[in-house]
Amino acid sequence: MSAAILIVDDSLTVRMDLMETLGAAGLAATTCASLAEARRLLAVDRFPLVILDVLLPDGDGIELLSEIRAAPDASDTAVILLSTEAEVKDRVRGMRTGADEYVGKPYEASYLIARARALMKRNQGVASPAEETILVIDDSITFREALRGALEAASYRVVIAGTGEQGLRMAAELRPAAIIVDGVLPGADGATVIRRIRLDAALRGTPCLLLTGSEDGGAELRALDSGADAFVRKEEDTAIILARLTAMLRSAGTRRGRDVAASLNAPKRILTVDDSETYLQILADALRGAGYEVVLARSGEQALDLLAVQPVDCILLDLLMPGIGGEEACRRIKAAPALRDTPIIMLTALEDRDVMIRGLGAGADDYIAKSSDFEVLRARVLAQMRRRQFEDENRQIREELLRKELEAAEARTAREVAEARAALVEELERKNNELEAFSYSVSHDLRAPLRSIDGFSQALLEDYGEGLDGQAQDYLRRVRAAAQRMGELIDDLLELSRVGRAPLRRQLVDLSTVGHSVIGALQRAEPDRRVNTRIADGLSADGDPGLLRALLENLLGNAWKFTATTASPTIEFAARRDAEDITFIVRDNGVGFDMAFADRLFAPFQRLHTVAEFPGSGIGLATVRRIVDRHGGRVWAESEIGKGAAFFWTLPNPNGGKG
Repeated sequence: MSAAILIVDDSLTVRMDLMETLGAAGLAATTCASLAEARRLLAVDRFPLVILDVLLPDGDGIELLSEIRAAPDASDTAVILLSTEAEVKDRVRGMRTGADEYVGKPYEASYLIARARALMKRNQGVASPAEETILVIDDSITFREALRGALEAASYRVVIAGTGEQGLRMAAELRPAAIIVDGVLPGADGATVIRRIRLDAALRGTPCLLLTGSEDGGAELRALDSGADAFVRKEEDTAIILARLTAMLRSAGTRRGRDVAASLNAPKRILTVDDSETYLQILADALRGAGYEVVLARSGEQALDLLAVQPVDCILLDLLMPGIGGEEACRRIKAAPALRDTPIIMLTALEDRDVMIRGLGAGADDYIAKSSDFEVLRARVLAQMRRRQFEDENRQIREELLRKELEAAEARTAREVAEARAALVEELERKNNELEAFSYSVSHDLRAPLRSIDGFSQALLEDYGEGLDGQAQDYLRRVRAAAQRMGELIDDLLELSRVGRAPLRRQLVDLSTVGHSVIGALQRAEPDRRVNTRIADGLSADGDPGLLRALLENLLGNAWKFTATTASPTIEFAARRDAEDITFIVRDNGVGFDMAFADRLFAPFQRLHTVAEFPGSGIGLATVRRIVDRHGGRVWAESEIGKGAAFFWTLPNPNGGKG
């Protein structure tokens, strides 16, 4: 089985310590002392995680990092650089080269383990523990193993911690379904553990059961005051513990918190900035003792360089430093959008009111004198990180509320737009019906006077034409021709109006038969023309018989008309199946048209040829479009001048069609 972690460090002490630390955490590892050996191991095996020293006897660890990042088969390998804090430029260079993490020596073991687990989970897609994971925190090996057996027999997944601090770290990492904690523990006792969980926005909803061996009657009150959900004495049967646990989990569904920012008890990184090497090391030792990873910077410039490549959870910033001092560094950090929420605690040896006001005025979140007790400093650091976590939680709540408000506003807007569109469509339909009726009425009423003009003009020519001179006769002929032309336009307008007003009578129409009928009528009207016509058999569609006949009369009539000057005129009527619909095609080899004017083709009275060349009113293709639109289809044309034209239309057919 492949080792999970590769450790590359030339120090035998470091390698052995890392092996022991990782092994105790259940993480397998293998070690090597040089770049050459690391390259050999990486060539034959795959490692989810590499812990890599920067300074090695045969080269630079960051060079190996660069090789790992360039290797296609190592794209999911996480890399933690491990080195001394002496060279800030190494940390900056390593992070910019692609390191996932940089941990300084001496490292804090719990931080390193937590980061290693997190990176392996991220890169390998390791699933988080099941929801019914129970964390047991107890320093009694005998009791906790007995409890583990009872819990596992009840189908729970159990993880064990021996101290309160270890339990808090495991709770932050695993997010268990419930925590069972002993009241008396080395370090942080059970009540303290529960209080810290309740102060942690990421964990506060986790049910907690406090155990105690005390016979004191006030023990239960103290347990519940600390925030425990239930209390059980250790001498009671494990069945009681299981029953309490089941009851807690049953009622915890409504209390489980949302997934907010990282837990306060998760590994944290502190940036300490001070030009005093002595104080810097003392401060680092105190913070590492509290379980923090500490990054050291010796000037404001170094601090800004580090923050550009690696985020931190809190900054301890000396007020007075050469170069960029604490005030200016604080202003620059708070001015950066990605950094402004990071808590800054200003440190100074000057216990002066005006100095404190200057520091806070520069944007610092807190101010503390260097002479203060380190316990006070640690408490201040924790308080600032807790404040930031609460702010993050509140921000998430505000963003969620804003998101819901936006969704509600979008839904209201969409509903209002839909209602307005429906009202507009209804109004347009009403106006269109009125216009159609008006157009029909006007067109119908114009026919009678036009007939009179045509009839009396003809009578004048026949009865009195011999008494008129040639110019007068020409005028009368022009009047009659104009009246006849106007009559044709009115007839076409009436036909267009009928198409829009007549109710659809859908039925299965044999288009092949209709096509032959239309072509037959055209041939009877011009018996001397010889046109090659090809009409496919079995063409049918669901539609209005009268309207579909009018459609074919217009399209086949146009094809007949525009092939009049062609040497060997050909007209074709066919179809092709496109997905759910059938596309019908009328194609000819006539004069064609310029596609630059195709958008005008289906508009009323739009003609691409003169009346002298090809007579017509310009209404036919507008009628075709209206017929197709009424059937829920679409129509378009393709052509090239001198090479004919093709007209395509679809008629959505719920019953299917043949082509």
